[in-house]
Amino acid sequence: MATDAERAAGEGAAQKRRLDEDFSKLYKAHLRDVYSYSYYRVGNHHDAEDLTEQTFLQAYRHFERAQRESEGRPLRPWLIRIAHNLAANYYRDRSRKPQTPIDDASTISATHTTEALVEDRDDLKRILECVQELPDDRREALIMRFALGMDNREIARALGRTDGATKVLIHRAIKQLQEEMGDGDE
Repeated sequence: MATDAERAAGEGAAQKRRLDEDFSKLYKAHLRDVYSYSYYRVGNHHDAEDLTEQTFLQAYRHFERAQRESEGRPLRPWLIRIAHNLAANYYRDRSRKPQTPIDDASTISATHTTEALVEDRDDLKRILECVQELPDDRREALIMRFALGMDNREIARALGRTDGATKVLIHRAIKQLQEEMGDGDE
C-alpha cells in the first residue's frame, strides 16, 4: 500500500507529464508563427531562431499559469506577446537595425516570368522596407495580421488593446503604408 507521500509524488509526476505533453502540442502548433513573427521583426534568420527559442523557454516557465488564466482561449496571442517583448528587448539591448535586409522572396511562384519575378521581388523588398519604417505598434499589427494571419481579437490580446483600437490601428497602418508606397490604391 502506497503512502500519502508516494501517492502525491505519483500524482505530481503525472501532472508534470500532462503539462509537458500540452506544452509540446503548443510548441508544435505555434513554432512556425513565433519564428515568422520573430523573423519579420528582426530581419535575419539567426536572431529570429534565438528569439524563437527564448520565447518558448519563457513560455515553458509560465505555461501552467497561462493555461489556468487563459480560460480556454487560444494561447497564440500570449506566445506572440512574449516574442514581441523579447524583440523589443533585442532592439533596446543592441540599439541597432537588423544586420541583413529582409529580401527573401522565396514564396514567389515559379510560374512567373523572369521579368515578373524580378519586379515582384523588388515590390516585396520595397513593401518590407516601408513596413520597417512604420511606428512599432503599426508594424507589429501588420506583421500579426498578414504574416501570421491572426484575427483582430488575437492581435488585440497580443498587444493589450481593445478590439476596436486594434481595428483602427490596422486601418491606419495600411493607410500609412499605402502613402509611403506612394500609391493609395495598393
